[in-house]
Amino acid sequence: MTGRPGIFGISGWKNSGKTGLAVRLVEEFTRRGYRISTIKHAHHDFDIDKVGADSYRHRQAGAHEVTIVSGTRYAIMHELRGAAEPSFEEILSRIAPCDLVLIEGYKREPIPKIEARRLEAANREPLAPADPHIVAIATDHPVTDTTLPVFDLDDTLAIADFIARTIDLPPLT
Repeated sequence: MTGRPGIFGISGWKNSGKTGLAVRLVEEFTRRGYRISTIKHAHHDFDIDKVGADSYRHRQAGAHEVTIVSGTRYAIMHELRGAAEPSFEEILSRIAPCDLVLIEGYKREPIPKIEARRLEAANREPLAPADPHIVAIATDHPVTDTTLPVFDLDDTLAIADFIARTIDLPPLT
């Protein structure tokens, strides 16, 4: 854990499977011995650590630190009290040393991302064609109109291997 950690994002519309994929990836990378943190962007007011909430699920999965961000507050519990939402880089700078930071949301950040797609998503319009930072797609249905790597949304091992290769996650010694 020297320098800046690896950073990889999970993007997608509401109900596209982002949180489930994030939780499975935290579990897998933790099982491999990596220290993982997560940042989840919320577009609404929130309270954290209610049983079943996304932040609770990330922590229960083994994340070393969970940071959740919205326009009204962010946690590592910090009330904004009307101040502007902190930038992605400001939040990233507050993360404790780790090997990998998984980002859920932040569709517009210039980081490598996998797009989660499910037939049950609120919006099924593909994000990848308009976002050059999306480097793969994880889906629960056939996708043929792309040159990007396509993974089954539940193939956590293959997705974790892809992320490790993409960000050059160093092997543990």
